[in-house]
Amino acid sequence: MSLFAVWHEALDPNVVVKAVEHASAGGIDVFLGVVRDTNDGRAITLLEYEAYDAMAVAEMKRIGDELAAAIPGVRVAAVHRVGALRVGDLAIVCAASAPHRAEAFAACRTLIDEIKARVPVWKREHGPDGAYWVGWEDARCGDGAHSHGT
Repeated sequence: MSLFAVWHEALDPNVVVKAVEHASAGGIDVFLGVVRDTNDGRAITLLEYEAYDAMAVAEMKRIGDELAAAIPGVRVAAVHRVGALRVGDLAIVCAASAPHRAEAFAACRTLIDEIKARVPVWKREHGPDGAYWVGWEDARCGDGAHSHGT
């Protein structure tokens, strides 16, 4: 069973782990992306995630297929949350299983790294200084005058 999804409700890590369990799996690695209270020295009170759901799921599946082809016996799954999240909420759950732990660790690390690099999910941080989109640069301003981190 594979699981790649965008959820609008709280994430359940157990569901993602169940999606990668199988009799040949000697190791299962799980990554939990949790909303923290600061980013780049700025206080965070709320995060808003938005996604192009269908495209996000399709790209996560593509990443999963790539990993399955590259690492024998690996199974991966990921669920990303969208909507308003508070500090401590889960934003993403990734899991990878493989016959051995090294492959499970490598697959899970690659899975989250590729999701962050390729999947169309956008993050807006809220704090005392207002709200801003992470990684967004207003091209009208030139020279990155209004760039806010990545």
